[in-house]
Amino acid sequence: MRQPLPEESDKAAALTLTPVSRETEARLDRYVGLLRQWQVKTNLVAPSTLPNLWTRHIADSLQLLALAPSAKVWVDFGSGGGFPGVVLACALAETSGASVHLVERNSKKAAFLREALRVTGAPGVVHPEGIEDTVDSIKGPIDCVTARALAPLHQLIGFAEPLVRQGAKALFLKGQDVEAELTEATKYWNIKPILHSSLTGGQGWIVELNSIERAPPSAALGSHYDKN
Repeated sequence: MRQPLPEESDKAAALTLTPVSRETEARLDRYVGLLRQWQVKTNLVAPSTLPNLWTRHIADSLQLLALAPSAKVWVDFGSGGGFPGVVLACALAETSGASVHLVERNSKKAAFLREALRVTGAPGVVHPEGIEDTVDSIKGPIDCVTARALAPLHQLIGFAEPLVRQGAKALFLKGQDVEAELTEATKYWNIKPILHSSLTGGQGWIVELNSIERAPPSAALGSHYDKN
């Protein structure tokens, strides 16, 4: 009996954590194949994470869907190599009216994102510009806004505030320093974050925000939040 290759085992582990349809799996396979081709010339992910691409990046992105199961229109800040934006778009391709706005000002990465959407047939739009410009230009209601490994939390909250004010949920993927980032963020923002432990381990967290208000300049705010 043939032993599975390391990549096959990693993929199987990822899809056990975050199961998807056969059609979505096929789209993700095409996306991963494209990413590996482009990675040779364009640094899309840390090379050290390539052996665990499915668990470190694909499953890490897919887990957001369970936290916003009815969300159809997403905005992903700093999409980079497509995490979580392209992965979400692949998973939402069978959902009527679904679309993911991929915001990426780096021209090479924006080109990759456009090709990834073409190859996978996933519903999305690439915005090759700054986040502030994009937030102001996107038309129609947004259900969820995401970011991964992009900026400190207090900056992400500032980017997302206009969308959350209009009814969007924010889901930010963060690492083990999340409590320090939350403490810093509460100097600037009135928030009631909910923390979800990442399914993929590694001391990762997802910060969920359903409301954001700018804190009064003189307010001395605590960092109260709920952990799931």
